[in-house]
Amino acid sequence: MKKEINIGLLGTGTVGGGVILVLKDHEALITERVGTPIRIKKVLARHPEKVHALDPSLPVVTDIEEITGDPDIDIVVELIGREHPALEYMKKALLAGKNVVTANKDVVAVHGKELFELAAAHHVDFLFEASVAGGIPIIRPLKESLASNRISLIMGIINGTTNYMLTRMTEEHMDFTEVLKQAQEKGYAESDPTADIGGFDAARKIAILSSIAFNTRVHLDEVEIEGIEKISLRDIVYAEELGYTIKLLGIAKQLKNGKISVGVHPTMLRKNHPLASVDDVFNAVYIEGQPIGEAMFYGRGAGRFPTASAVCGDIIECARNIREGCNGRVGCTCYEEKALALKEEVFSQFYVRLLVDEAPGVLAQIASVFGKHEVSLFNVLQTRKLGDLAEIVVITHPVSVYDLEEATKELAVTKVVNRISNVLRVEDDQSIC
Repeated sequence: MKKEINIGLLGTGTVGGGVILVLKDHEALITERVGTPIRIKKVLARHPEKVHALDPSLPVVTDIEEITGDPDIDIVVELIGREHPALEYMKKALLAGKNVVTANKDVVAVHGKELFELAAAHHVDFLFEASVAGGIPIIRPLKESLASNRISLIMGIINGTTNYMLTRMTEEHMDFTEVLKQAQEKGYAESDPTADIGGFDAARKIAILSSIAFNTRVHLDEVEIEGIEKISLRDIVYAEELGYTIKLLGIAKQLKNGKISVGVHPTMLRKNHPLASVDDVFNAVYIEGQPIGEAMFYGRGAGRFPTASAVCGDIIECARNIREGCNGRVGCTCYEEKALALKEEVFSQFYVRLLVDEAPGVLAQIASVFGKHEVSLFNVLQTRKLGDLAEIVVITHPVSVYDLEEATKELAVTKVVNRISNVLRVEDDQSIC
């Protein structure tokens, strides 16, 4: 039985600093719960003064070998972020027989298979709860608490920046450019916001979640990605009028034929859906499965202490495994190879906003094009005149993605259509007749 469990900490930025403070401030509580003290033995950092401002007693090193080569270090906690050199550092740690805890969604989404295989080969833990949805427990529930379930749907608000922006657009009727500037001023959005508003951050997270839920490796390049750049205030207003709200969702479904679809899309949600009331920078993950039915996990998806909470939870889990000699007990759960569904097999409702000629028979021509491609219309609004043009909004019945795309391609070159302003997915079981 080890007298204490030692950590090598890589990175002391926002989250790394939070981990130092949590382990220090909750030392007695954590020791009671683990049964053995947990100590940070070494910290890899470029700025020792920042580390010592948090805890003057911590030894700081600048060479990863001083951590991976130290036989007394049991757990390497990687919090430097980005793909490189974090990937190389984690591989070194696993090859050295160290357990690894990380919050790095970039590495897990792209290189998870390789790291899981290394962990299994060396009988150590590779834990990454903090890589998705910050402080919300979702990785371990999917792997363990819900292990008896057949998951059919995961739908999540898993990017706080875009959720904040869409909330402000909805509540204050701010336009996209204005709300992006505000998000940057508040520190919610980076100076280059592409990863957030383009949907790429959420794509990494839904790739991780769907891989676990469906027991099959979902690669990042298999995730269909749409961002929120095309969402205008007009779409927000129409959504409100129709009883919906717009959220950027990571959506993963397992179809009845066993295939899966995984994507990130700005989506219109009926206002009584559990996810519709998740606002500002909060995250939530909604799950449907059998036998559980429906479940939702809600909380802060980012920030120093919420994310540090998830990291420390993994540290404690790993420390308990070390005490019991059972590291590597729950490894990679991707033991199947499920095919991605074709566009012809994926069905959704859609919202389509068009600018068309203001003339008799135009609506009939548009309906004819939709009908030609087997797109049935659930709701049609002719909303306003703009000179010689009119704006039309339609909500479809469930239709295959392929048929909807073919219909909009033809509409885009139809003489009476000036432009297709936007196309959004709709998640609304109530409107299915």
